[in-house]
Amino acid sequence: MPSTAPSPAPSPAPAREWVAILDFGSQYSQLIARRVREQKVYCELVPYNVDPAALLARGPRAIILSGGPASVYEAGSPRIAPELLRAGVPVLGICYGMQLAALLLGGEVAAARAREYGGTRCHILDDADLLFALPADITVWMSHGDQVARLSDDFLPLARTENCPLAAVRHRTLPFYGVQFHPEVAHTPRGRQVLHNFLFRIAGCRGDWRMDSYVESAVAEIRATVADRRVVCALSGGVDSAVVATLVHRAIGDRLTCVFVDNGLLRKDEARQVLRTFRERGGLNLRGVDAAARFLERLRGVTDPEEKRMRIGHEFVEVFKEEVREIPDIAFLAQGTLYPDVIESQSAVGGPSARIKTHHNVGGLPENLPFKLIEPLRFLFKDEVREIGRELGLPDEILLRQPFPGPGLAVRVVGPVTPERLAILREADEVVTAEVEKAGVSGSLWQYFAVLLPVQSVGVMGDGRTYESVVAVRAVESTDGMTADWARLPYDLLAGISTRIVGEVKGVNRVVYDLSSKPPGTIEWE
Repeated sequence: MPSTAPSPAPSPAPAREWVAILDFGSQYSQLIARRVREQKVYCELVPYNVDPAALLARGPRAIILSGGPASVYEAGSPRIAPELLRAGVPVLGICYGMQLAALLLGGEVAAARAREYGGTRCHILDDADLLFALPADITVWMSHGDQVARLSDDFLPLARTENCPLAAVRHRTLPFYGVQFHPEVAHTPRGRQVLHNFLFRIAGCRGDWRMDSYVESAVAEIRATVADRRVVCALSGGVDSAVVATLVHRAIGDRLTCVFVDNGLLRKDEARQVLRTFRERGGLNLRGVDAAARFLERLRGVTDPEEKRMRIGHEFVEVFKEEVREIPDIAFLAQGTLYPDVIESQSAVGGPSARIKTHHNVGGLPENLPFKLIEPLRFLFKDEVREIGRELGLPDEILLRQPFPGPGLAVRVVGPVTPERLAILREADEVVTAEVEKAGVSGSLWQYFAVLLPVQSVGVMGDGRTYESVVAVRAVESTDGMTADWARLPYDLLAGISTRIVGEVKGVNRVVYDLSSKPPGTIEWE
């Protein structure tokens, strides 16, 4: 392996056991991490070309090889150091990961005669370990054009499908197991059992990853890092920044200054509500900054969502520089960056995953940022952050708030961002929120909001023809935002939302409902 291969990032908290997930660029890599965390086993995504010595020195309990879009027999395809397969650490290869390991251990991989994609019936041949406690036939999710054509004599088949005779395998002497299907996706209904079997029956994990120990460790690490200096925290009022601010405040007390920036891209009355809520809670040194005009000027004429994010990120830093200029000894900026932000922006894992979008917390920041970053939530998922918030005693009114994108309504106003279009969206979004909460279904939803589309449609209002804007309503169910399904809202509720928006929001004559899941879509439109 090249000497320039990256080393794995250090764990943010002392975990007695952890699992390394080597990322080969699968769209599902983050889902593997999420499913492992659900088993109370700490894990991290690391680049496929990680230095093997550095990785093994951290003592992973197990290694999982993700899927990926490449073909293992193509020149330049991602490879791992073969010694990782012979190090005595249990390894599970998924799709590309299985094919790569089979190739490195003497097998052959070729294009499949019949490409498999979607739900597939799978017959279990051996249920002794990896496929323990599964029925003889299960449904699995396939997504591959290649497959293992031949195994060395050191392998045993564990499962097959009609078109894939080696749907699951294990090595006779090495602790390697492979599955051609994707156990991490919801479309493999018994996939959690497969991962559980690997983690606990094969790798011997204990499942002792807990949030209370994380809080203690994070507070101690923040205190040691900051020493006697000061920290500024970007407090948006959302779950992530509220938890970060509380963690840092617990660690260093009054040496934390929180700054709330009204960028003009917030929901209706949100700036006033956030300032009131956190000032009434007391204890935090909170400053409010009205920078709406500056942000809107920076966004004038911009339609590309990535450009929006970059400009908002840059302006955010400039506002911060000005606000904290007179505060002595500011050395750190605390941010609520989460693991999905890191994964989707490719800023930390360094793997081949396609960039989905730049998140404002991890993208768009200039290199001359005058502060060092403190990101105590950088390796956590949203539901884990909420668990930390409960450990810290934060109320449900903060913990159960809907996730809100860092760039705010700029990425829900599809197309150019103007004061007039923002005003339309705010009114429509307030209707969606009010009607969903009045119907008593908000507790089952991850997010629900309005999106203003850059199209107009013909309508009839009264006796006249109209040519006005279209609003899309988005409501999804999810546990962590990594995957999501569109919510089956009652027809009466949708009708009420549409009637109110068209009747009360000037400039809108049509409402549509978004039926897209994640994947293939994202929760936000931009």
